[in-house]
Amino acid sequence: MDYLQGLNPSQREAVEQTQGPVMIVAGAGSGKTRVITYRVAHLINKGVDAFNILVLTFTNKAAKEMRERIVKAVGTEAKNLWMGTFHSVFAKILRVEANKIGYPNNFTIYDTDDSKSLIRAILREMNLDDKLYNANFVYGRISMSKNNLISVAEYQQNEQIQADDLSSGRGQLGKIYETYTNRCFKAGAMDFDDLLFKTNVLLKDHPDVLYKYQNKFKFLMVDEYQDTNFSQYLIVKKLAAINYNLCVVGDDAQSIYGFRGANIQNILNFQKDYPEVKVFKLEQNYRSTQNIVNVANSIIAKNTNQLEKNVFSANETGDKIRVSRAFSDNEEGKNVAETILQERGNKSLNFKDFAILYRTNAQSRSMEEGLRKLNVPYKIYGGVSFYQRKEIKDLIAYFRLTFNPNDEEALKRVINYPVRGIGKTTIDKIIIAADQQNKTLFEILSNANQFLENRAATSVTSFSEMIKSFAIVSKNNKAYDAALHIAQHCGLLKDLYDDKSVEGLNRYENLQELLNGIKEFAEREDIEDRGLDVYMQDIALLTNDDNEKNKDADTVSLMTIHSSKGLEFPHVFIVGLEENLFPSQMSLNSRSDLEEERRLFYVAITRAEKKLTISYATSRFRFGTLINCEPSRFLDEIEPQYLELDFQKRQTKPSSSFDSERTAWQGRKVETGDTYSKPKAAQPNQVKTTALLAKAHVPSEGFAPDNTADLQVGQEVEHERFGYGKVITLEGNKNDIKATISFKEGGQKQLLLKFAKLRIVK
Repeated sequence: MDYLQGLNPSQREAVEQTQGPVMIVAGAGSGKTRVITYRVAHLINKGVDAFNILVLTFTNKAAKEMRERIVKAVGTEAKNLWMGTFHSVFAKILRVEANKIGYPNNFTIYDTDDSKSLIRAILREMNLDDKLYNANFVYGRISMSKNNLISVAEYQQNEQIQADDLSSGRGQLGKIYETYTNRCFKAGAMDFDDLLFKTNVLLKDHPDVLYKYQNKFKFLMVDEYQDTNFSQYLIVKKLAAINYNLCVVGDDAQSIYGFRGANIQNILNFQKDYPEVKVFKLEQNYRSTQNIVNVANSIIAKNTNQLEKNVFSANETGDKIRVSRAFSDNEEGKNVAETILQERGNKSLNFKDFAILYRTNAQSRSMEEGLRKLNVPYKIYGGVSFYQRKEIKDLIAYFRLTFNPNDEEALKRVINYPVRGIGKTTIDKIIIAADQQNKTLFEILSNANQFLENRAATSVTSFSEMIKSFAIVSKNNKAYDAALHIAQHCGLLKDLYDDKSVEGLNRYENLQELLNGIKEFAEREDIEDRGLDVYMQDIALLTNDDNEKNKDADTVSLMTIHSSKGLEFPHVFIVGLEENLFPSQMSLNSRSDLEEERRLFYVAITRAEKKLTISYATSRFRFGTLINCEPSRFLDEIEPQYLELDFQKRQTKPSSSFDSERTAWQGRKVETGDTYSKPKAAQPNQVKTTALLAKAHVPSEGFAPDNTADLQVGQEVEHERFGYGKVITLEGNKNDIKATISFKEGGQKQLLLKFAKLRIVK
């Protein structure tokens, strides 16, 4: 029992309570995994047969890690545990029981690609528009239905669902769902969602099977219970219905998968489901400094829908949380990269001690560029590098063809994407003709009538003419205008815009982000040539895939906040803390969505052990337009005493002579018996953090750039984006003078005067 010695009192109580329903509310960094593993070890040591214990997790990694720890504590007996993800455990049960519901025991499991491929085949057979009925969207709709245990018959009979489908012009979704289900059944196949859906069917329609597994699994434990959906909730509830030995572990403050069907109510209502439940709260955070824990607490306190707990840390107080401002997302990336190099040098840290977390995948572009330019090694956790994403490589292939139509790899990549009727047979004919005639592929394309039949020749000719037109457009336009023209006219933008799935939306955002980066390049005031060809040279190094194979390499970790759950790092940067980005614009329609965004911010904060930096940009390009960004409302929700603001206090206006009288008046006690109209007690006048932070510069009224031909060192100027500054140096020839200007809020910038938008102040 010596393993119990290393537990704090609340951890130990949770481990030793083995009978009846138990809920362990585990705050971030509170030793949750340790409690689960020791609780299982304790059960085995008390004589419970390992075969009678079921532990459900959300990842294979968590299951593997826990099993290894339990083996260390109790020996090889732990190998007999039923432990794994929901999907793997119930797939194992279905392998034994599938014949009861009409499936072969050796049924195939379709992965996501298999499912989508089948959906595409069904759409073709039904002659449906694959843009309107996009395979990703249809798959998501079917998946969501199964996770809510809505069968085909229920789907087709539910008036609300039918009305939703008809109003979006997708009245055939019910029929697709039916055909998909029948085809899977005929093929003896289940998709991922079926593994839970069919388990529910099995337990509902076959009481003997239910009884068998209720008696087999005398003790149930569920990890990350806040992430369970309706389907998972019901299976667990049924299996625990006889013995009642159900232990759920989770943290409602870390429920961030609502978009996947996870339902926070499962953990919030657990006490209602099991009134006799014993609740244990693991409130000591072993991971983070006191300041980081206090910041996390002050954020999550703003959520109304939560289980009450008081997370604390006995670690050192630690540094205050730095809030950093940048003018643009590119500058934000540069600042983060510079800070990492500085911190690493000063404190003898490794690159792997740093992590950069962002709300959307698209934000990785500016971070990656900042790191690459300073040769900081990094890896994208749970995803691929921005320039390795399929949609980015596709658009860049079009750019490459524009400047070099003989680029064979680029040509093969996009000749039929988006689909334009140039099939594999046609492409093979082109390759053979090029070889025989000793010509390039593009030369064959340009003379397609000589080598191909009419229909194929028409499609191929129009493709080659499109590429030639792109070359003319890029010659006569700045980088952004040329890039936008190509993205629109090649069909890529529309193709991704039409895909309304979460995946499709991400890909569309990535393309927009590439265009935003090109726009920022086209607006630079420190370089002469800003054509698309120059931009292509600029990013050539960025698109070169490092293919880092070494998992243990010393690299900075980049990831979305969703991907960071369960991880920890000494120094964390949370970037893009701006309204409509974080919290996301999509989340501002309801309180529950906003609360999920706040929980997401809580998860991000609690990844940090020693140091946390939060940054925001005052402007970003969106759809080619420069927009001013407001700092996120979440910054106002952090207690100011924990923050170190990276800003220069502005001069305040002279105070009114009535300020003291007004304060006294606001603080009066109201002596009245009318309890309804009695105002709340006066709150101390606390200035909002966002009111102190530097915002985007608002140009002075009637701002217009001046002729700067006679600009002198020492003169004061105003820039429409960087604000007010002083000219430090001027160098170069008459037509190419480069000015170094020290801006009050933005530090030093180098600008080419002929492009710089400056107003001379004095």
